[in-house]
Amino acid sequence: MNLLPGPITALGYLIAAVCFILAIKGLSSPRTARRGNAIGAIGAALAVLIVLLSTDFEGSNLWIVLVTIAVGSAISVPVARRVALTNMPQLVALFNGIGGGAAALVGVIELAGLAAQADAGTSANEVATAVGIAIGALTFTGSIVTFLKLQGWITARPLVVPGARIWFIATVALTIGFAIAVAVSGQVWLGIVTLVAAAAFGVLLVLPVGGADVPIVISLLNATTGLAVIATGWAVDNVLLLVGGTLIGAAGTMLTLAMAKGMGRPVAGILFGALKGGSTSGSTEASDRPVRTATADDVAVTLAYARRVVVVPGYGLAVAQAQQTVSELVDVLRGRGVDAVYGIHPVAGRMPGHMNVLLAEANVGYDLLIEADDVNPGMPSTDVVVVVGANDVVNPAARTDPSAPIYGMPIIDAEAAGQVIFLKRSMRPGFAGIENELLFSPKTQLLFGDAKASLSAVLSALKDV
Repeated sequence: MNLLPGPITALGYLIAAVCFILAIKGLSSPRTARRGNAIGAIGAALAVLIVLLSTDFEGSNLWIVLVTIAVGSAISVPVARRVALTNMPQLVALFNGIGGGAAALVGVIELAGLAAQADAGTSANEVATAVGIAIGALTFTGSIVTFLKLQGWITARPLVVPGARIWFIATVALTIGFAIAVAVSGQVWLGIVTLVAAAAFGVLLVLPVGGADVPIVISLLNATTGLAVIATGWAVDNVLLLVGGTLIGAAGTMLTLAMAKGMGRPVAGILFGALKGGSTSGSTEASDRPVRTATADDVAVTLAYARRVVVVPGYGLAVAQAQQTVSELVDVLRGRGVDAVYGIHPVAGRMPGHMNVLLAEANVGYDLLIEADDVNPGMPSTDVVVVVGANDVVNPAARTDPSAPIYGMPIIDAEAAGQVIFLKRSMRPGFAGIENELLFSPKTQLLFGDAKASLSAVLSALKDV
C-alpha cells in the first residue's frame, strides 16, 4: 500500500539527494570525512525508507523485500565493522561489484516487464536497460577480479590469456552488438546474452592489469558503477537513482583522473593496458644484493640528533597496524625540538587517502601531513627520511628507468635527503614489482622486521638517548 503522496515522496528524494551531495563534499577533507560519511548513510537510509513507503507492493513482495534487507544487513554490518583498514580497498571493490551486479539484474528484470508490453520495441527505456545490463555486468566481474588480486587469492601480476587481444576485441564487439539488439527488440534472452558477454569483457579487461595500476582500476570501476546506476534510474523512472548515479560516476571519474596524475600515467594507457598485455612486470623475487643494515639503537641515535625528519608511510605501515607507534615516535621527536612531519604520497597504500585515514586513527594532526608536492622542496634540507613500508613512492626508477612500470610517476624525493632509513620486512620489491636502487645507496640504512615492532624498539631506544 502506498503510504506517501507524490509530493512527499519527491521531497524525500530531494532531501536524500542533498545528503549525498553534502556527503561527497564532506569526504573531500579529512577534517569533515567522518561527518560526510554519516550524512551519506542518513541519505541512503532515507532513500530506502521512501521507496518502501511509496511503492505499491503486490502480494507477498513486501515481505520478500524486508527479508532481503534483513539478510543483507546481517551479512554486511559485521563484515564492515570487522574489516581492517588494510583491506578497505578490497571492500570498496566488492561494493563496486555489488552495485554493478544489482544494476545488471534490475535491468534484466525491467527488460522482462518491457517485453510483456504490447508495444515493446526500441525506446529510451530499452536503450537505458541495455546500457545498464552491459555496464553493470562488466563492473561486477571486473570488481571481483580486482578484489581477488588485492586479496592475494590470485596474483597481482598481469595475467594474459592466450589470444587475449582477440578475445578482448571479440567480447567488446559482442557486448555492443547484443546491447544494440536488446535496445531494438527488447528480448529478454538477448539481455541475458549481453550480460554474459559484458561479464566476460570485465574479466578480460582487468586480468592483464597488475601492480600499481589496480587501485586506479577500482576507481575506474566506481565510475562505471555510477553509469550503470544512471541507466537503471532512467529505465525504472527513479530520479534519485539518476542523481546518485551521476554523483558516483562524476566522483569516480575525477578520482581516476587524480590517481592517474599521481601515478604519472595517462588514462588512455590505463584503459587500454589490456591490449598491450599488462602494465607491470610484477616481480616478487627478493634481491640478494648487499645493503647497509641498522639496529634500533642506530636509528634512534640518528633521529635524536636530526633537525628535520620526514616519515614516509606506506602499505607496510597499514599491514603492521603501526600508526599509533609511529605517531608516538613523531611526538617524541617533536618534543625534543625536531621538525618531524609526514610525507604523504597521493597513491601511498592501495587507494587515495589511505595513509591520511590510517594516521587519523592515531590522532595525528592534519597540519603534520604534508603532501608530496609540498614536502619535496624541503627534502635537500631534511636530515633523515624514514620510509615505513613504502617502496614504490620513493623509487628513483620513476625518473630514471623508462622501462619501469612506474616511470613518469611523481615520487617523494627521499634520495635528496641527508640520510634514508627503510623499515622493511624483507628485500622483496614493492607492489609494482620492481627493485628500488635507493635501498643500495651509501646514504641508506635498512632496519628489518615488523614495522610496529621496529618502531617500538626505536621509540624505546630514543627515550634513552
